[in-house]
Amino acid sequence: MKLSIDLGGTNIRIAQVENGKCLNKVSVACLAQQDAATVISQLTQLIKSQLTSQVTGIGIGVPSIVDGEKGIVYNVANISSWKEIHLKEILEKEFKLPVAINNDSNCFALGEHLFGQGKPYDNMVGITIGTGIGAGIIINRHLYSGQYKGAGEIGSLPYLDSDYEHYCSSFFFKKRYSTGADFAQRALSGDTEAQEVWNIFGTHLGNLMKVVLFTYAPQAIVLGGGIASAFPLFEKAMKDVLESFPYKIIADNTPIIASSMSDASLLGAPHYSKNSIKHKRMSFLTGFTPQKGVKEGVLHLNGLVTGHVLTVKFCFLTFAQNC
Repeated sequence: MKLSIDLGGTNIRIAQVENGKCLNKVSVACLAQQDAATVISQLTQLIKSQLTSQVTGIGIGVPSIVDGEKGIVYNVANISSWKEIHLKEILEKEFKLPVAINNDSNCFALGEHLFGQGKPYDNMVGITIGTGIGAGIIINRHLYSGQYKGAGEIGSLPYLDSDYEHYCSSFFFKKRYSTGADFAQRALSGDTEAQEVWNIFGTHLGNLMKVVLFTYAPQAIVLGGGIASAFPLFEKAMKDVLESFPYKIIADNTPIIASSMSDASLLGAPHYSKNSIKHKRMSFLTGFTPQKGVKEGVLHLNGLVTGHVLTVKFCFLTFAQNC
């Protein structure tokens, strides 16, 4: 059994996770406006309340970049006091259990891939739409997190006068002095103005889906987070935008699915270490690693189709300097 934590600026969720199920799930308001020590104390008290002798490790998803090896989290979104927190060291010292930390969108994507709508696909992108917007990337059934777990920060890509996060998350509704939940309730009650707001939102999200298709060409995209629960209200407008995607065969064969799970992030957090692509410093040609000082190499490859021998000459100037 593992303890799993979804740490957000609004709420902290914790559950015992076993066999793909969340047990004894608890959610509390995060003391995000307090100092760093207060938030850490709140977190440790939550862990103590769920700890049993059956727990063998702790997995945590955080809305930030993370040094995965050292377990340091940086500039956590909506918890202003958490600029650089050595969270793994703090918790392992306190509880004498292994602690694994990753970005929350990565945890969501992994949870969906292992237990949810993404299970049938080798390559998929999971996108969380809530306070902000972020993505986790599954390649060949493994999570690709990138350096400092920072891959998939699609919300920060420039868009119109700002970035996608300001048009494809709760920021979009805040600019209209309301919330997604309020606009959803009004739209479902037949309010045509609210329905049009969701159409505009869907158009912006459709443009972001184009970016995802251009960049990753996944087999599926799974949407999660609070705003994704309003999927029927923006689905048509989003898909109308994709009609103009230039590679029709990709757009037509990439389902965009709303998550049916509320606990994908909690299910993904304890599993990332054994389901991640590991980063190693090596040549881009498997099996050939240059030595220090090597500036140039020649590799002979047997032609798979023609049977001829192909000689490839390549330079290691940059690589050798970093060996």
